[in-house]
Amino acid sequence: MGVGRLQRLRILLSAFDCAPESGSDPGTGWGMARQIAKYHEVWVLTRAENRLRIEAEIACDPSPHLHFVYYDFPNWMRWWVRGEHMKWNLYYYPWQFRTYFLARRLHRRVHFDLVHHVTIMKYWLPSFLSLLPVPFIWGPVGGGESAPRPYYGDLGLRGRAYETLRDVVRWLGEHDPFLRLTARRSVLACATTQETAARVRKLGAKSVRVLSGVLLTKEEVEQLGRYSEGDDPVRLISIGRLLHWKGFHYGLRAFAEAKLPWAEYWIVGDGPERSRLETLTRALGLEKRVHFWGALDREETLTKLGKCHVLVHPSLHDSGGSVCLEAMAAGRPVVCLNTGGPATLITEEAGFKIPISDPNQTVHDLANAITRLIHDPELRTRMGGAGRRRVSAINWETRGYLWIKLYKEILLGKL
Repeated sequence: MGVGRLQRLRILLSAFDCAPESGSDPGTGWGMARQIAKYHEVWVLTRAENRLRIEAEIACDPSPHLHFVYYDFPNWMRWWVRGEHMKWNLYYYPWQFRTYFLARRLHRRVHFDLVHHVTIMKYWLPSFLSLLPVPFIWGPVGGGESAPRPYYGDLGLRGRAYETLRDVVRWLGEHDPFLRLTARRSVLACATTQETAARVRKLGAKSVRVLSGVLLTKEEVEQLGRYSEGDDPVRLISIGRLLHWKGFHYGLRAFAEAKLPWAEYWIVGDGPERSRLETLTRALGLEKRVHFWGALDREETLTKLGKCHVLVHPSLHDSGGSVCLEAMAAGRPVVCLNTGGPATLITEEAGFKIPISDPNQTVHDLANAITRLIHDPELRTRMGGAGRRRVSAINWETRGYLWIKLYKEILLGKL
């Protein structure tokens, strides 16, 4: 298709993870596919394991311009990866290599105008589809954020081992010639955070933009916007997997320092850090005011969010931060650390972004922010309103339209 006619381009999306009604990478893959197919003809290269969920959704809500191409290695070649996230990263590499040849054959038949890598959203993993002879877009990718060294002492032995291994894996990835080729061949690389953008530039990407990889639909924004101010007592809430880098231990310490005997702190989620967090809660004398709800489904989680007043999200390295978007859509102020995805999503009007330099100072600043919000309902209302306006401007529909504009600029040679 010529550059002069930009209607119904032929787009190939690489989406290793892609599934409806999902969060994280699968949700991003699905959201991108659905939005781009509103404007262009889209082929999505994804894993065969996603097929049943995708076809069930398409049967209920057909999209005539959306086509899926499925591939997985046989079961006997991938039994070892089931159930472990890190192993899926290892499986992704040969999957990408194999699907390059599949995509090359498909390109000979379809003649794609653009290739866009969407998932996996890790900057240290290459995309072999960048080798196709068409303009290549990479991302949004994330993962360039790190837990600052002064904070390692609070992470426990397992947490420190994880962070060290993560640093090693990223270092190895950054020295992979195929990753550097992916960066250099991209006409546009999108990073979810400023930290990742800096690393992508070092890899050789010529044009880099920061775009969040987590979004809500208009329907989700409207649904969350129906929540009114939570009832008494005033409650804080933290939501997410209980992992060391989520920083919930800093939220607990800040809650203790704030000395708010009439307030409650709810923690929704489960994970390997739960035992340590419960022990810390008892040590701080907070067991009567801190409630661990465990892992809940999305509907129950949002109901709990609607009964609370402030989201506390002290994550040390988070490329996304979808719970921050949900809180803002619900009109809840957010207290987060000034790093990663949450720092990109949250404005100064919608919450507090706490500087990270020293763990004790972080706890003190978190406590001050919490205290201000607990004591000042007008501030909560004002920040909540700013958050709702912010989310309304960055939903899936507006992001889909932005990508269409970027595609046009690329094919017109403006990038």
